[in-house]
Amino acid sequence: MHSKTKIVVLHMKELVYTGIFLFLAILFLVLIILMFFSDDKNTQSGAGAETASYVPGVYTTTLMLGQNSVELEIVLDENNINSIRLVHLDEAVTTMYPLIEPSLESLANQIYDTQSLDNITYADDNRYTSNVLLDAIRTTIEKAAPETEQTAQALQN
Repeated sequence: MHSKTKIVVLHMKELVYTGIFLFLAILFLVLIILMFFSDDKNTQSGAGAETASYVPGVYTTTLMLGQNSVELEIVLDENNINSIRLVHLDEAVTTMYPLIEPSLESLANQIYDTQSLDNITYADDNRYTSNVLLDAIRTTIEKAAPETEQTAQALQN
């Protein structure tokens, strides 16, 4: 039994290229598998989750504070509340109602975080101001409900 010694010469450049291509091929296969299997799970569990919560746009509600009117403006996209602010705020209003801006800022920050009007908290010293603002925010957001929900609400009333 004679064994012939075979010498194999591997170039480092070829090994590096082979390693990179092998890594990319495995990564590509994993991504394809995740893409197809994650879509199946999402469509089964969240079939209703992909419907729009709001009709995108800028919605306003006029708020009467004594003799002065203030507009509450809310900017919405399909699923998020993006901005809540008071527009056309007069100095007379901020002087007569000094808690209106800090109250709205506190409420808006909570709403941005939760994207919901449920479980909103406010301090006792601005309870009435916060309630007035929350009612105006609810009224404004109801304007942005998709037409199917608006139609159902109109029929119930």
